Amino acid sequence: MQKLVVLKLDGDLSQGVKVTLEIGAEGDRASIEVQGYLTPNPEIIADYELWRITYRSLSNFRLTPVNIHVGSSLSEHLKKCRELNEKLGQQMNSWLNCNSFRLLKEKLLKQLTLDDTVRVLIKTSDIWLRRLPWNLWDLFEDYSQAEVALSAPEYEYLAKSKTSIIRGKVKILAILGNSEGILIDKDRELLEMLPDAETTFLVEPQRSQLNEQIWEQDWDILFFAGHSESLEDGKSGNIYINKTDCLTIDELKYGLLKAVSKGLQLAIFNSCDGLGLAHQLEDLHIPQIIVMREAVQDLVAQEFLKNFLKKFSSGESMYLAVRESREKLHGIEDKYPCAVSLPVICQNPAAVPPTWKDFLRNPQTEISKPQVNKYRTKAQLRWRRIKVILLSSLVITGLVMGVRSLGLLQASELKAFDHMMGLRPEEKPDSRFLIVTIDEADIQYQNRMNMNMRWSLSDQALAQLLKKLDQYQPNTIGLDIYRDFPVDSNSADLATRLQQDKRLFTVCKVSAASDGAPEGTPPPPEVPEERQSFSDFVADDNDIARRQLLHLTPPLTSPCAAEYAFSLQIALHYLEAKGIKSYINSQNHLQIGNVVFKQLKSHTSGYQRIDALGYQVLANYRSLSSPQNIAQQVSLRDVLNNKINSELVELLKGRIILIGVTAPTTTDYWQTPYSAKAGSNQKLIPGVFVQAHMSSQILSAVLDHRPLLWWWPTWVEALWVWAWSLLGGILAWYIRHPIRLGAAGIIMLFSLFTICFGIFTQAGWIPLIPPALALISTQVAVVSRDIRNQ
Repeated sequence: MQKLVVLKLDGDLSQGVKVTLEIGAEGDRASIEVQGYLTPNPEIIADYELWRITYRSLSNFRLTPVNIHVGSSLSEHLKKCRELNEKLGQQMNSWLNCNSFRLLKEKLLKQLTLDDTVRVLIKTSDIWLRRLPWNLWDLFEDYSQAEVALSAPEYEYLAKSKTSIIRGKVKILAILGNSEGILIDKDRELLEMLPDAETTFLVEPQRSQLNEQIWEQDWDILFFAGHSESLEDGKSGNIYINKTDCLTIDELKYGLLKAVSKGLQLAIFNSCDGLGLAHQLEDLHIPQIIVMREAVQDLVAQEFLKNFLKKFSSGESMYLAVRESREKLHGIEDKYPCAVSLPVICQNPAAVPPTWKDFLRNPQTEISKPQVNKYRTKAQLRWRRIKVILLSSLVITGLVMGVRSLGLLQASELKAFDHMMGLRPEEKPDSRFLIVTIDEADIQYQNRMNMNMRWSLSDQALAQLLKKLDQYQPNTIGLDIYRDFPVDSNSADLATRLQQDKRLFTVCKVSAASDGAPEGTPPPPEVPEERQSFSDFVADDNDIARRQLLHLTPPLTSPCAAEYAFSLQIALHYLEAKGIKSYINSQNHLQIGNVVFKQLKSHTSGYQRIDALGYQVLANYRSLSSPQNIAQQVSLRDVLNNKINSELVELLKGRIILIGVTAPTTTDYWQTPYSAKAGSNQKLIPGVFVQAHMSSQILSAVLDHRPLLWWWPTWVEALWVWAWSLLGGILAWYIRHPIRLGAAGIIMLFSLFTICFGIFTQAGWIPLIPPALALISTQVAVVSRDIRNQ
């Protein structure tokens, strides 16, 4: 896999460097971005300067037209140069292993495999950071398909040609400058041997001759061999084009800008000390630049050029061709120390590194249509574009709404629903409830007390529990435990209580083949029918309970004949004690007091083509740090052993008490919209807590004016989607620059999410995914049509 790694370095070695690491697939936006810090280390500068002085004491460089003579023995200089280079590498790797940078390096190593082809861009404007031999970073020892390049922090997007034609030759302009004291004839021989290339040589040209050639033709590659140097500021340099003329890149500025606009993609300066030259060339937005970091000797320059041209012209990627050609220089480092660290790539991040075949393609000449366009007025063109935007937005809106109606967007819309549910501000638990939990410890407690266990709650424990609860004086008691067996003959008092206690409601399960329980579960035989209720939930395809089933008509064969949900029965009994009644209003909706519970249909907002049988509403869970915090909880054994403090007993008068099993061995566990963000131990919660949330929704809506979830009619949703589709087309009309258009699109998507989430906090579920798709699709459609018409 091809990866692009970008290290943005903001700072310097003296003050410290803020680092931003970006990792992504080649050609895509970065998928990972993390930040770190490199501590100040001015010692590296001192080590580099010492190495540089020693290195430049050697001779025969392509630096200036003046030979430098070695004062002492050559072997001593070679040895010292190698030692200083090794010390510099150790110092640099120690710096890159500091604690504040290690996390970035570890993140990078996790994202790369040894087989990945990796481009590493070092984006910085600091001269010393650009001078560092980044190839010595120990990262590159393990990744043989990785190569490093330098890049300016600021760059300009390079427009690409729409179409291309195949041409026969790669066009190269080769400048052979002042060769005093060096041999550059070998460079010419290597260029002449290139396949599919047409090279124009300018040997020690005059400035006017050079400028004319740069302007006159379309060049793919610009090559220079001869003497050159960077100036002290590190941001500019000189090239010696003949025996009398020394030029800076700025003196060729306009010609090079023209060459870039006509297709110049690669500049190779096979000469000394080229980082200053590269800095100026980057300002001209030349896509790819290869220079020598420091002074270079003839044989090193020739060997690198020979190997690079051979690999590159045979089809190897530019980065890997540079790396392999660099590393081959290791074979001559006995005489030419540090040669491996000299060649360096400087790249415009907006450009994709070309292959040799890319140079054989040339932008196709567009056919002029002066007669066609002559009589078109600006108003006509504007109206034509408006019609394109209107038509595109209407078609895309229709397609999006059609795809949505088929249920193809339901999964993504429900994920967005869950995400927004998890982002809502936290609410307080519902103080009207107390939940008596029965966990594994409670089950073991009953066994130790020799109670007759037929499931999780024995008759003896239930009888004691109900008797203990009397002191709380609860308003309502809900037993969320299946009891499909009669009370033991030794527990006559329990049977009487189950039959006569009008505060007590129990559960059964309606037979439903889709739930894996085709036979259902009958209610406790002792409980009258009016206090029986079904415990069934409605789960979506991903097993998340987002809907609340309030009423259904059980099949005649079902052992559970209850028509009302357990959560509804509990809430209605509590409200009746306060004089609040429920009824079916004129719109055939359930109404409790002044609150209407709007029924879900098969096509409701993000739900499309669902089974809406029975009376279903959207479940507006209470927003809590954990769904299990819905109410105060006590364990069964604490109640039986009188470990409930007197203050709590006093506070619980007139409350609702729910009894349910929380032991992990039970199958009564459910996912909620909060499961996606919860920890692994909170993804499933016991059914008794879900029942509490659903009863709490009814009570909070009626008594506390907490809003129920609402949604728009389908025609309003369609207008909403069309508005965002139209906005996408308008953006594509006004913003032609791809990067700016992409940025504007991101801003609009963020604005869309902000609006949808803001309304969601007010209980409104409006479309998010459909308008986002419409916005992007219309942008793409309008831009694609513009490209075709160019």
